Amino acid sequence: MEIPNHIALIPDGNRRWARARGLSPWKGHWASEKVMENFLEWCLELGIQQVSIWIGSTENLSRRPKKEIEELYKLYYHMLEKWGEKKTTLDKYQVKVRFIGDLGKLPPKLVRLMGKVMQKTANYQKRILNILINYGGRFELIEVFKKIAGKITEIGRIEITEKDIEENLLVPTPVDLVIRTGGYSRLSNFMLWQGAYSEIYVTKTLLPDFSKREFRKAIEWFNKQKRNFGK
Repeated sequence: MEIPNHIALIPDGNRRWARARGLSPWKGHWASEKVMENFLEWCLELGIQQVSIWIGSTENLSRRPKKEIEELYKLYYHMLEKWGEKKTTLDKYQVKVRFIGDLGKLPPKLVRLMGKVMQKTANYQKRILNILINYGGRFELIEVFKKIAGKITEIGRIEITEKDIEENLLVPTPVDLVIRTGGYSRLSNFMLWQGAYSEIYVTKTLLPDFSKREFRKAIEWFNKQKRNFGK
């Protein structure tokens, strides 16, 4: 079996899962916490070197109702406090954690917890976990262009190559497989550059119901794809 080097998760369906049960929308987010932890463990068990999980887009954290955003932050605090204080899967597999996104717009307490987790895992070299929060693909590319523009001003060179862009990405590694739960076949402004030649597996299963069996189906599906990379 061919194992993806870099796998990414677009987690969708939490609110639909909650509404179907007559619950508040944020109950779906809380119900998915264990699923995302399991997803990471399944990836690590399989030997995947890099995992990216999108836990909040720039749109999610700016346009959703205030109460839902407050509950999302409570969930993030809960997860990060656990990662920072206890022995977890991150320690077992020596996973370096990186937080990717417009972090300056997040609550200071949350940013401090992120720093604590990154410091705790800084020396781990075997695997990488990218947590994408307040992240959007367009935001990332704008940041890349700002960096390149600054370098052009310094050295006076105008030519921009693919290598220049890739060296300045927040996540420089191409994604081999994107798994999206919830049934919608769209990228939703997710890792636009890194996902240029990704295989995209969409399951109708809502995130809180996503299982290891569904994960294995995604990996098996990936192995049946012929990757041409535009050729």
